[in-house]
Parts: sequence; C-alpha cells; structure tokens
Amino acid sequence: MKKWLKDNTCSLRGKTVAISGSTGGLGGALCEYLAELGADLILLDRNQARAQAHRAKLLEKYPEINVKLISLDLSDLQSVENAAQMLENQPLDVLICNAGAYAVPRFITTSGLDNVFQINFAAPYYLIRHLMPHLAEKNGRVVIVGSIAHNYSATDPNDIDFRTRKKASLVYGNAKRTLMCAVWELFSNREDVTLSVTHPGIAVTGITAHYPKWLYLLIKYPMKVIFMHPRRAALSILQGVFEETAPCEWIGPRLFDVWGLPRKRKLTTCPAGERKRLAAVAEELWQNMQKAERKEQPDHII
Repeated sequence: MKKWLKDNTCSLRGKTVAISGSTGGLGGALCEYLAELGADLILLDRNQARAQAHRAKLLEKYPEINVKLISLDLSDLQSVENAAQMLENQPLDVLICNAGAYAVPRFITTSGLDNVFQINFAAPYYLIRHLMPHLAEKNGRVVIVGSIAHNYSATDPNDIDFRTRKKASLVYGNAKRTLMCAVWELFSNREDVTLSVTHPGIAVTGITAHYPKWLYLLIKYPMKVIFMHPRRAALSILQGVFEETAPCEWIGPRLFDVWGLPRKRKLTTCPAGERKRLAAVAEELWQNMQKAERKEQPDHII
C-alpha cells in the first residue's frame, strides 16, 4: 500500500475536497489519505456530532489543513439543496459522492421517491448537477462510488425507484446502476469537469452490518479476514481523485472486482442504450426535484 500511494498519488495542498459519508468506514479512511496529502476537507454528513468529533481528530493529526462541516441528509431534499448552496461558496476542486444506504427502513421521501433510491442516486445526482457550473470554474472533478451490485439489478422503466421490490440487494443495485449510467452519459461530452466512477469492492463497513444482530456477531470476524479493510478498499476511491474514467470505465479492486489494489477497466454491463435512457430519467428527476424544492407541483411523480 505504501508503494502504491507513492506511485499513484501526489500532494493535494491547495485543493479542497468535499466528501459525503466522511465518518463511515470508507469515508473515514479516505479522509485520512486526503488529509495526509494536504487537501482541505469539507465533511458532508447527517450526524453532526460524529462529524465534529471526526474533524477534531483530523485537525489534531493534520493541523496544517482546513476542515469544514456541512450538514447533509441525503433523504431530505431541503438538506440536499442547502448543502449544495453552501458548497457553491467554497473553493471546490473535487466532489466525492461516497455516502450510501443499503438495508435501512424504507419510506417515500418528500420528493416522491423511495429513500434508498434517493440516498444512493437522486440526491448525489442533484448535488452533481447543481454544482457542475461551480466545479467547472476550477476544472474540477466528480468522484462517485459505484458497486458491483449494479450487475445483479436490471433497471425497470415501470418501477424506476424499485419501490415495489423488497430485496435490499436489488434496490441498492438498481440505484447504483442508475447513478453510474446517468453520470457516464452526463459527462460524456464535457471537458471542463471530469468524472471518475469507482467502487471499493467488498469491505467491512457499516453498510455490511445489515444482517440480524445475532448473525452479524457470528460472521463479522470471518468477514474481517475475507474482505478488505476499509483503508485498503478506500484506495480505489482515492485513485479516482487522480485519474478520470471514460464512459463505461471504473476503478476498483483488480481481483474479481472484490479484492486487491485498484485498477481501471472497461465494463460491458451497461450498454449505451440503457445509459441514454437512464440519463433521461435522471434529468427528469433533477427537474422535478428542483420544482419540489421550490414547492411547485412536479409534472410527473414516479
């Protein structure tokens, strides 16, 4: 890992990186790397108490950097809009959409979407679209965190947010597939802002602790042996800060997309027709979320 870091990263001093989900396993490890490289950080988190504690630890270890906090609840459209407006006033170089949700209680948000779909797709897409002109001022970069779960969940035009589905892996995979396809298409003809689609493989983080408590107590230690530590898994996301991806490319673990140091490779799982269709869906949702935020009636509620 030390050799990989030396060969694949460089100083980020003078750069500002905003990261959602910064207090989680992957987010925390990623913040450590970014701070070590000298980046100023903006922590986008729902739990402000945890974010404050995380900020204090980072500043104690890296007193030369700046660390700011912005409250962000991806299931709350007003919170997403407030965070986007606050980020417009920051010298933003990189936006990392890292936060996600897997097996959580399901509900319909005020924007009319399933909350898992909104957290993993609609809210990150809203942030990206809102901040695109601001990022373009500094030739910035967007880094998103995809998932191998996108392989197992074909999208459905008749159930876009998978509100009728019950299986967590399908709901999560659908949201990640929609996000990946939509941003590949969104960035396909842009040069002023670049994109990197990444995925961490399978790591032991809060998102893997969705099993019943008794079962998780039995399997968590074997999981720690089999799966990557968040610090290693976060390297794929970190590489995304330094290397962009083309449409239908991503950066992830080199061994079966599950384990090992990062590599960039081409995907065959998201054909051009589906990318265009989901990009159109994303743009409609973006417009509707803007209207909902202005308390207007959307043209179409999915």
